[in-house]
Amino acid sequence: MTTIAEPRSRATRKTSRTNAEMIGWIFMRASGVLLIVLIFGHLITNLITDGGVHAIDFGFVAGKWAQPIWQVWDLLMLWLAMVHGTNGVRTIINDYAERAGTRLVLKSLLYLAAVVIVVLGTLVIFTFNPCPPGAPADLLPSFCTA
Repeated sequence: MTTIAEPRSRATRKTSRTNAEMIGWIFMRASGVLLIVLIFGHLITNLITDGGVHAIDFGFVAGKWAQPIWQVWDLLMLWLAMVHGTNGVRTIINDYAERAGTRLVLKSLLYLAAVVIVVLGTLVIFTFNPCPPGAPADLLPSFCTA
């Protein structure tokens, strides 16, 4: 007869006062719903209205990011997607990396990559200038006044 080991009971697990895993679980559900709204709004705006996919070019993006609402929209989409994805990969690392050292290295690389992408993406969204002053006129897009 084969016996199955008794599962760990809640009393033997380490629990924290804030229950971070429960907060993470709730965040994943809430951010997932908000991401669906943000992504479908992004897709509808870019692919269906104003000429569809064929109208998307440098000028389209420049015009879109000239409006603060689209900067905030894309920023929210970037931040939520990165935090949501990072939290999901962190959960996978916790589930499958057996050694503590391996978990530490993998999660450190994950967090570093997430921070770099969020910082660079945020800088691009808010510092994007399609018509930089002092640039040669032959390098500027047609809609820029030289």
